[in-house]
Order: sequence, then structure tokens, then C-alpha cells
Amino acid sequence: MNRSRRGAPAVARKPFRLSASPALLRRSSLAVLVLSGALTLVACHNKEAAAPAPRPVVAVAGHANGQPLAASLPGEVQARYSTPLSFRIAGKIVERRVRLGDVVQHGQIVARLDPADAQKNAASANAQLEAAQHRLVYAKQQLDRDRAQARENLISQAQLEQTEDAYASAAAQRDQAQQQAALAKDQLQYATLTADHAGVITAEQADTGQNVSAGQAVYNLAWSGDVDVVCDVPEGALASLRVGTLATVKLGALPGRTFNARVRELSPAADPQSRTWRAKLTLDQPGPDVRLGMTADIDFTHDSTAAHASLYTLPATALFHDGTQPAVWVVKSGSDQLELRRVQVSHYAERTIAISQGLNEGERVVWQGVHTVTAGEKVRVVPPLHPEDFAS
Repeated sequence: MNRSRRGAPAVARKPFRLSASPALLRRSSLAVLVLSGALTLVACHNKEAAAPAPRPVVAVAGHANGQPLAASLPGEVQARYSTPLSFRIAGKIVERRVRLGDVVQHGQIVARLDPADAQKNAASANAQLEAAQHRLVYAKQQLDRDRAQARENLISQAQLEQTEDAYASAAAQRDQAQQQAALAKDQLQYATLTADHAGVITAEQADTGQNVSAGQAVYNLAWSGDVDVVCDVPEGALASLRVGTLATVKLGALPGRTFNARVRELSPAADPQSRTWRAKLTLDQPGPDVRLGMTADIDFTHDSTAAHASLYTLPATALFHDGTQPAVWVVKSGSDQLELRRVQVSHYAERTIAISQGLNEGERVVWQGVHTVTAGEKVRVVPPLHPEDFAS
């Protein structure tokens, strides 16, 4: 049973060979290509993107000019008080007695309305007053008779009370008619327009033959007396002004002369359009040669040791705006990144601006291309190619 197999003839073994079909080879090649492409993309993503080069900008360090803070503002000479002249009733203008620039006196007649309607109203009111007076006289006579008869017990007490009531009603009607007649008389007087103050006619706002309503301005009257200089103060100069601040005024029509003035009124709110504050200054001893409407140059000079006394003069091309507020682009020290900084402009010149607040000594301010940069942008500071183009 346990027959040995040693004597069995040996069987030759063939070597094992792996054979693959053409389709399998193609799929393997595609997998290898996909894998190599994925490895290439991963290698690309692992590499950091190259940072953009800093933008070159023209920026110059700002330095205070060493001059005391002064605000020079344009102004105009105006009368302290100016009021419109208007009729108190409606009507048609039939006469104007003064013209633009005429000097008028208190109580002087300046214009008249057609008085026909007012005259008729006055006549009607007088007629009603006369009728009411007659009724009152009759009522008084009837009351005297009834009182005499009542004492003789010829009439009843109720009849006497009726007579007394009729008399009281007639008296009230007479009083009412008197008031209506007085009002009609005033209305007739209102058909004549008179100047309520001495002054100068500065505007004509209605013409002869025009129908005007009650209160509609016909003239504008500038009162004689005190003279003011009016100017609009920007936000940069507002903090240093207050009522009582002294100023020096020069008039373009009177070269070589200066006048002293004092701020008497400062508007509490800014004009919604210009964003400036109206200031009125009283002109000391103006003299007869100072005429209304003259242009003025008002200088407010302050102590150089006061706060915000340093001025930085920059070219007008450096001015930008943050919303509605003036601003400039400042290059941060160390990081060379841009920062939009709000500033206060003391005054504007033809080619320059004077900054009173918002800048520090030595800070670099962008002079050109302010509309092409953004906040936080990395920049490289370069000097201006032609500095003389920015000279004031």
C-alpha cells in the first residue's frame, strides 16, 4: 500500500508567464497618466504664489512751515440789518417812487397800490357804522320811554327787559361797526408802502403794474448804521473762532487800508450745501467810503503756541476725499502700506492747500495718483520727477 513514488518518472514543469490583453494595458497606461497629472497639480498648489511688486508712488515727507496758524477768508460788506418792504394787503402796484440804490428816509413813501377797492371797503364800513349809530340812538330813546312807563307801572317788567336787551344789542353792533370802519381805514392806508427805517434800497422784486399778494416783497432795504463783514468759515478754522475774536479786514476797493473787526455772531450749524459756518463781524469805524457789497479779505491770526498751530503746505494734487471730508494718502512708516487720513484744510490756494490738522511731522504723503491707489496697498516711495511743478 505504501508504494514509494521515487521510482515514478519525473514530469517537466513549464515556467509561469503573465499575459495581459491590449485593453488592460490601455487602462493601466491611462491610470498612470492620471496619477502623474494629479501629482503635478498637487506640487503646483504647494508652491506659494509670487507676491506682486509694490506699486511706485510719488510721496514726500511733510514738514510744518513754521508759520503761525492763520485763516484768510473772503467776505463781503453787508448792512447789519436788512429787511424786505412789502404791502400788508393784496393789490396792483400803480406807482414806484424809488429805484435800486436810492437812499430813503424813515416814513418816506416808496410805492402805492391801486386804492379803489380799499376806498370802497372804507366807504362801506363807514356807512355801516352810521347805520349802527342811528339804531343805537333809537334804542336809547325807546329804553328811556319804557323806563318812564315802567315807573308808572304802565308796562310789564318783561317788556322793559326786552327793551334793555335791544339797546345792549344795538350798542354792541355800533362797537363792531366802529372796529370794521377802523380796519377799513387801515386797509386804505396799507395801500401806500413807506420805509420803516432809513437806509438804502438793495433790491427791487416787483414792478409797476404787477399784482402782488399781501407780504410779497417789493424792495429790500438795508438799514443805515452798523456795517458787518460776512464770511463763510470752513471746518478747519472753526475751532479757533468764537464770538469776540479779532480780525483784520482789507477791502479790495480801498487798497492800502486795513480795518479792525470783531466776530459778533457765529452760526451754530453748517450750511447743508457748502458745509461752512456763517460768521458776521462788526467793522469798527467803517467811514462813508465803505460801501455795501464790497469784497473783503479777512485775516484771523492766532498765537503760534496754540494747539494745532502748525501748517503743512501740500500740492493741491494730494487732496482726496473720504466721503465728504477732505483726506490725504499717508505711507505708514515701516510697513510701506497706504492709509487714508482725514485732515482739516485751513485754506486753499491756486496750486496748494494748507493742512492744519491730521498730519504729523515727517509723515510721507502721496502727491500724485491719489485716485489710483487703495487703502492697505503696498507701495514703493519714489521722489517726484519734476519737483518744481509742485512749487507754490
